Amino acid sequence: MSRPPLPPFDRASATVKVRAAEDAWNRRDPAKVAAAYTEDTVWRNRSEFLNGRDEVVQFLTRKWQGEHDYRLIKELWSFDNARIAVRFAYEARRPDGQWFRAYGNENWEFAPDGLMAERRASINDLEISESDRLFHWPLGRRPDEHPGLSDLGL
Repeated sequence: MSRPPLPPFDRASATVKVRAAEDAWNRRDPAKVAAAYTEDTVWRNRSEFLNGRDEVVQFLTRKWQGEHDYRLIKELWSFDNARIAVRFAYEARRPDGQWFRAYGNENWEFAPDGLMAERRASINDLEISESDRLFHWPLGRRPDEHPGLSDLGL
């Protein structure tokens, strides 16, 4: 199985890869998201270290059980050969009703088949009020006309 676009990346193919990842995460289906990673993928997410797809599925299941109304925007930062750097922000509501926006950066490395072999994420959370939310679209894929991070000044 391969997951185009494949490395080496140019700006156009890296942009497609980033949007595909954003779309998948916004659908919040742990098994489908994990299918984009190698069987032996290695992750660092905040202070958690994951190894393999099974751990990714468990992590994402737990994550989205506690993050309601999750909406994510990713933006290409840089790329080189089989690596892509991304910045992102997402908004979600905790079970207690508190909204927050998470800001972060991800470093990705891809296998030749286009599956992600490594994902290293650094993330910071900021509590926001519901009136401070900027990501307004129905749950699921961000509409093409919705502003991206740079357009929103994030």
